[in-house]
Amino acid sequence: MGSLVHVKEATVITPPDQTPSTVLSLSALDSQLFLRFTIEYLLVYSPVSDPVSLSDRLKSALSRALVPYFPFSGRVRERPAGGGSLEVNCRGQGALFLEAVTDHLTCLDFQRAPRHVTSWRKLLSLNVVDVLAGAPPLVVQLTWLRDGAAALAVGVNHCVSDGIGSAEFLTLFAELSRDSLSQTELKRKHLWDRHLLNPSPVRDSLNHPEFNRVPDLCGFVNRFNAERLVPTSVVFERQRLTQLKKLVESSSKHTSFEVLAAHVWRSWARSLNLPSSQTIKLLFSINVRDRVKPSLPSGFYGNAFVVGCAQTTVKDLTEKGLSHAAMLVKQAKERVGDDHVRSVVEAVSKARACPDSVGVLILSQWSRLGLERLDFGFGKPVHVGSVCCDRYCLLLPVPEQSDAVKVMVAVPSSAVDSYENLLTCPDA
Repeated sequence: MGSLVHVKEATVITPPDQTPSTVLSLSALDSQLFLRFTIEYLLVYSPVSDPVSLSDRLKSALSRALVPYFPFSGRVRERPAGGGSLEVNCRGQGALFLEAVTDHLTCLDFQRAPRHVTSWRKLLSLNVVDVLAGAPPLVVQLTWLRDGAAALAVGVNHCVSDGIGSAEFLTLFAELSRDSLSQTELKRKHLWDRHLLNPSPVRDSLNHPEFNRVPDLCGFVNRFNAERLVPTSVVFERQRLTQLKKLVESSSKHTSFEVLAAHVWRSWARSLNLPSSQTIKLLFSINVRDRVKPSLPSGFYGNAFVVGCAQTTVKDLTEKGLSHAAMLVKQAKERVGDDHVRSVVEAVSKARACPDSVGVLILSQWSRLGLERLDFGFGKPVHVGSVCCDRYCLLLPVPEQSDAVKVMVAVPSSAVDSYENLLTCPDA
């Protein structure tokens, strides 16, 4: 659909007030090699009655949001000293706002997975390949759909903010657009404070399986690069999540996340028909704001997560069942305390450690970010997701179903039927 989205206008949005002209250092966690990409949110809203007013309101709100979040209007670059560390050059250069139209998509098209990984790519037309090449760290695109609905896509440079931090920015952006700042937002601080995650002496060198390389016994990486990936979308309502948890036989209680992540991982691995001796990993983000000592202050919007790693062989993941997989996820979470976080910071700052890609499923939980509540003055979204459905698995909120979770991931075409069957039939 590349030519079916037409960008009508591109506007550089700058803060309305003078903001600090400075250079801000990013932390070792911010500077990680595997975070040098753009988080791409996609929110779809029901048909809107006054599109001109809405566009102007969004631009004004975005400008005002860039005052407390002024680094979003700077530019990310490598520090002159080198070593892989990054910084933000803040000179009020501005964020980018695009307005576009399409006669191809309607609101209903987002009720199912896209046909192709990049079907919705042009809903965020500025595709930043290199986040250090001078592009704005924040890009917003408002696209009017054929039925009068609106798609709002937001791209945030991951080096500047994590999911929680960028969701807090979007909350402020939405409230300013409605001219209705909540008491929570009025009290919220917006803190840079990246020095709080600077490297510090660690007592022991801990093992980090997420960074360890494992043998590729089946051409895993080549397969995902060469084979067509097919987007999938499956919703787990509260009843299905409860049934899934009942399948886990364990003396310790498991969260819905642990059980659902384990089930998705098993379904994915089994569908790929990998060798039984292949080592596989589930990597997922763990928020460390309250796991470090002292806790990070409220309003810290930098990257404050480490990668949790559940690891086993295909044989054990398949034969030992859902309970075993859920326990591996739980144990991966429990390993993360202050010492673990400090050890990760040391590893990524000195050795530039980076997660392996062999046998890996990466899972990210967007269902707890509050994206489904983002009201910019024209109601809450009817769809929440990512601009592109790729090999990275997303757990997404389902509008109007507070306890439901949507699982979206693209899998190789040869495995898609098996994956969907295994995912929707936990007893299989």
